[in-house]
Amino acid sequence: MTARHFLLDTDLTSSEQAALLDLADQLKATRRDRKPARRPLEGRSVALIFEKPSTRTRLSFDVAVAELGGHPIVIDSGSSQLGRGETIEDTAAVLSRYVDAIVIRTFAQDRVDRMAAAATVPVINALSDHTHPCQALADLQTIREIRGRLAGVTLTYLGDGNNVAHSLLLAGALAGLRVHVASPPGYEPIEQVVRHANEIGAVTGGEALVMHDALEAAAGADVLYTDVWASMGQDTESDSRALVFQPYRLDEKVVEAARPDAIVMHCLPAHREMEISAAVLDGPRSVVFDQAENRLHAQKALLSFLLDETTAGVGSR
Repeated sequence: MTARHFLLDTDLTSSEQAALLDLADQLKATRRDRKPARRPLEGRSVALIFEKPSTRTRLSFDVAVAELGGHPIVIDSGSSQLGRGETIEDTAAVLSRYVDAIVIRTFAQDRVDRMAAAATVPVINALSDHTHPCQALADLQTIREIRGRLAGVTLTYLGDGNNVAHSLLLAGALAGLRVHVASPPGYEPIEQVVRHANEIGAVTGGEALVMHDALEAAAGADVLYTDVWASMGQDTESDSRALVFQPYRLDEKVVEAARPDAIVMHCLPAHREMEISAAVLDGPRSVVFDQAENRLHAQKALLSFLLDETTAGVGSR
């Protein structure tokens, strides 16, 4: 049987996404209540490849695999043959003989795609320069926990049209969210991603809208979201981006423009007083640490969905 991969947010259907979030909620409740949990990865190993630094992604996947009964194997590209020029295809072919799934955090989306094309086991995109689909799943779980629904919710994202923005647009469209992105001219999300999100939204009721005025975008929002202004690999641009993005800082003025019960999200790590004010990040509207926790539960659900035969048909196409 051909392996099922999770390389982009749109590798799930709307029904599969909803069922996966239901499973994530169940896994969270089981862990919280310290009830005996199923261990669908018992006797299985999962390779976790990191070509970029990581805290939440690395730890949440490591713990997720272990709590599902599996054996996580963390591979740092700097201490493996990947760092010495072995092709991604050869690495995928070898790992497929050793492990039951491959999780990869890397740079170009092409590396994720090539890994999946050469692997015979499921491959999960744990972040690429193009998308961050695992983060978006945790974000949706968090929003649904607090709002009680996803369809019709307005999420406003302020800042760089980066991988996180792309995943919010695509995953949000699948869930029926209205995702409004406010970015400086020249830093908007990729046009094809916005178009694809709106094509999905035409079916689900979702919406993808790109704007340039932060306060206009925040008006009436249920969720306010931001990310760092300079992603990994853009460190040399930090000073210049700080000037360009200053009007898009998520601060008290932006919060006042949103709905009175709006929540504040950030995928972390955050730079206080840069893309978000400390008062907002640490304030009563902030759910950033709930959001970070849900990485664990959403990824446990994703691993179960891809590897557990008893959930393989959940929300099936």
